[in-house]
Amino acid sequence: MNTNSRFAEATLEIMEAVLEVENIDDALAGGLEVASRLLQAEAGAIWFLNNKTNRLCPVYNIGEVDVSTITIENGVGIEGKVTQSGKTIALEDASSDQRYGGSVFDEVGLSTAAIVCVPLDNMEKIVGCIELINKKDGTAFTKDEIKLLERMASLVAMTMQEKGFDIEEEEHREVLASLVDITKEFQSGDEIVQVLRGINLDIYKNEFLVVLGESGCGKTTLMNIIGGMDSLSSGTLMVDGRDFSKPSDSELTMYRRNFIGYIFQSYNLMPNLTALENVQFIAELVDKPMDSEEAIDKVKLSDRAQNFPSQMSGGQQQRVSIARAIVKNPRLILADEPTAALDYTTSIEVLEVIEDIVKNQGTTVMMVTHNPEIARMADRVIKLRSGKVSSIKRNLNPLAARELVW
Repeated sequence: MNTNSRFAEATLEIMEAVLEVENIDDALAGGLEVASRLLQAEAGAIWFLNNKTNRLCPVYNIGEVDVSTITIENGVGIEGKVTQSGKTIALEDASSDQRYGGSVFDEVGLSTAAIVCVPLDNMEKIVGCIELINKKDGTAFTKDEIKLLERMASLVAMTMQEKGFDIEEEEHREVLASLVDITKEFQSGDEIVQVLRGINLDIYKNEFLVVLGESGCGKTTLMNIIGGMDSLSSGTLMVDGRDFSKPSDSELTMYRRNFIGYIFQSYNLMPNLTALENVQFIAELVDKPMDSEEAIDKVKLSDRAQNFPSQMSGGQQQRVSIARAIVKNPRLILADEPTAALDYTTSIEVLEVIEDIVKNQGTTVMMVTHNPEIARMADRVIKLRSGKVSSIKRNLNPLAARELVW
C-alpha cells in the first residue's frame, strides 16, 4: 500500500472516531486515541482555551503521565504558543531547539524529545490545541503525520462548533491521594510477574473516579494497594499528606479502619446478622461513625433493616454493603465491580446511591468496572493497559445514573 493510500485510510479512521460519535467527550477521546496509535506517540493531550481566564485546560490526555491537574497561561510553553499564534509547532529534538520553552509533560516526569502541537481552529477563533509527544521508535514526526494531526484538529474544532461546545476551567481541586511510580510484582515459580509497571495518578477530593481496563491489566491490584489490602513493590503512595508507601501494621490498621470504605462485588455480609446489625458491627470499629440507622436510611433500606441477607435481593444486599461503607464516614470509598452481579435495573439503583454519596456527602469514590457505560457518569475515567495508565479523560458532561443504558 502506498503512502497516499495509508494517509487516506488513516484520515478516514480519525473521521469515524470524531464525527460518528454523538457524545463530544467520546469523540475527543476516540480521536486522540486513534491519532496517538497511528502516529505511535508515547503521550498526548487535547487542550481547550478558557476565554474567561485566558488559560488552557486539559480535557483528555493519553499516556502514562497525568497532566489533568495542570492549566497553562495562553502564550506560555509550546501549547500556549500554538494556541496564541494559531500555527503548528513541530520539534524533532526539543532539548536542542531554541523554540522550545518547556512542556507540561516535563513537569510530570516524561522527558520530551519530539513534539508536534497543532491549533484547534474553528474558522472563527483558536479554541485550543492538540499535542503529541515522542514517537515510540525515537524518530521525529513526519510531514504526513503532522498533516494528519492537523486534519484531526480541524475535525475536532468543527465538531465543537456544531455542538455549541464550551469549556469552563475547573476550580482548583485538592488532591486526596497521589501515586508516584507505583509498581507491583510477585514471584511465580522462577519468574517475576509485573502487575503494575509504574502508575502515576492523582485522586481528588470529592470526585467520582472510574477505572477501566481488560482483565489482568492491574485494576484490582491498584485498588488493593490504595486500600491498604496489598503492599506496593516500589514507588510512593501519599494519602492526605501522609506517606503510606511502607506503613507499619498499626498505621495500616487505622488507615483501613477510619479512612477507607469498601464495596465488593460479592457483598461480604455476615449472614447471621440483620442489615442494620451488619452496619452497626462496622460502626463500632471506627472512631467517628455515622449513625447506623441513618446509613441504612441513606441507601433507602429502612424498611429492610431487620432482614437477614438471605431475605434480601442482590441489589438490596449491595445497598447494605454501601451503607456499611458510608457508616465509617470515610474519606475514600473503593468499589470493586459493585454492579457486576446485578441486572440493569438493580445496577442503576446501586449507582444512584453512589452518585448521591459523591454529590451530597463530599466523599471520593473510586470504582473499578468492566462496564464502559458506567464511566459516562464519572468525573474522570482512567484506563489501564498492561499495568500502566494508558489514558485519563475528564468528563465534560457526566451523565446521571438514570441516563445510562446498556
